Amino acid sequence: MSVIAEQASPRSDVSEPRFGFWLRSYAMVVKEFIQLRRDRVSFGMIVMIPVMQLLLFGYAINTTPRNLPSAVLLQEDSDLARSILKALENTSYFHFTREVHDVAEFDNLLKSGKVLFGVEIPRGFERAVRRGDRPALLVAADATDPIAASSALSSLSVVVQTALAHDLFAGDPPSMPFEIRAHARYNPAASSRLNIVPGLVGTILTMTMLIFTALSVTREIERGTMESLLSMPIKPIEVMFGKIVPYVLVGFIQASLIIGIGVLLFGVPILGSVLMLALLSTLFITTNLSIGYTFSTIVQNQLQAMQLSMMFFLPSILLSGFMFPFAGMPVWARYLGEGLPLTHYLRIVRAIMLKGATLSNLQYDTVALAALMLVAMTIAVTRFRRTLD
Repeated sequence: MSVIAEQASPRSDVSEPRFGFWLRSYAMVVKEFIQLRRDRVSFGMIVMIPVMQLLLFGYAINTTPRNLPSAVLLQEDSDLARSILKALENTSYFHFTREVHDVAEFDNLLKSGKVLFGVEIPRGFERAVRRGDRPALLVAADATDPIAASSALSSLSVVVQTALAHDLFAGDPPSMPFEIRAHARYNPAASSRLNIVPGLVGTILTMTMLIFTALSVTREIERGTMESLLSMPIKPIEVMFGKIVPYVLVGFIQASLIIGIGVLLFGVPILGSVLMLALLSTLFITTNLSIGYTFSTIVQNQLQAMQLSMMFFLPSILLSGFMFPFAGMPVWARYLGEGLPLTHYLRIVRAIMLKGATLSNLQYDTVALAALMLVAMTIAVTRFRRTLD
C-alpha cells in the first residue's frame, strides 16, 4: 500500500528546470510579438499616433494666428485709406481677401465665417482727418473664436498710429489722427464658453457616433451573428440603413441634451433657427455614422475599430478649429481640415447659435457635409459587398 501511495502521489523531489521562468517568459514575449505583427492595424496605430501628434502640434497648431482673412468696405479710394489698409496688413494679423461695396455684403461675410474681420473706411475719411475731426474707422471682428480675434484687436491702435506717423506728421503725432472703433461681434465679452459649448456638440457626436457604429458591426462579426444576418434576403444597403438609423436617434438625443445644458446652465444663446440646427445636426450625425460604418468594413475586431476611430478623431479635434484657430493653421493643414466633417459642423453650429445665420450663409459647409456623407456611404456599401463576395 505504501508503494502504491508513493507512486500515486506526485514526487516532491522534481526540481524546477534551470532558467524555467525566463524560458517561459521569453516564449510568451515571442508569441506576443508574432501576434502584434499579424495585427497590422494595431501595429500601424503604434507608429502613426505619436507621429501624427508630433507633426500636427509641431507644424499645424498655432495659438497666435496670423494673416487672418479680412474684408474691407472702402467707401473712398484715397491715399490715406490705402495706407491704413497696408498698415493693418503689416501687423501680420490681417490679410484682406475681399473688397465689398455695401454694408449687407459686409455683414454677410462675417456671418457666414468667410472672413474674421471687416474694416469700414467711410466716405470723406481723409478730408476729416486733415481737418482734425478725428473720424471713426470701424473694425468689426468675428469674436466667436476669442483667441483668433483678441490678438489682432489689441494690436490696432499702437501699430496703426506708428505706421501712419510719417504720412500725417513730420514727427510723432500728438494723438491718434482718427478713432478706431473695434466691435467684437457675436461674443463681445470674449466668453470662452460661447465658443466651447457649441463646439462640444460636434466633438462629442464625432467620438460617440464613430465608435457606436464601428463597434456595432464588428460585434456582429465577432459573435458570428453577421453570417446568419446575411443569409436572410436582405441587401447590403438595407443592412447599413438598419444599422445607422437607430444611432441617428441616439445622436439627436445627445445633441439635444448638450445644447439644452449649454442654454440652461451656461447661457449660450440660439439666435438662429432651431429647426435648421436640428436638420443640419442630423446631416452631421449621419455623416459620422457612415464613416464609422466604413471603418467597420476595414477592421477585423472591436479593438481595431476603437483604434481606427481614435485615429480619425485625433486630427478631427486638432484641425477642425475646436481647440485652435482654424484660420491660423498653415495652408496644407486647412486643406486637411476641410475634409473633416467636424470642421464644417463647428462653423454651422456656432453660426446658427451665436450669429443667427441662415441656410444661405451656410451653403458651402452644408454642401460639404452632404458630399462627405455620400462619399462615406458609397465606400461603405462597396466594401461591404466585397466582404460578402
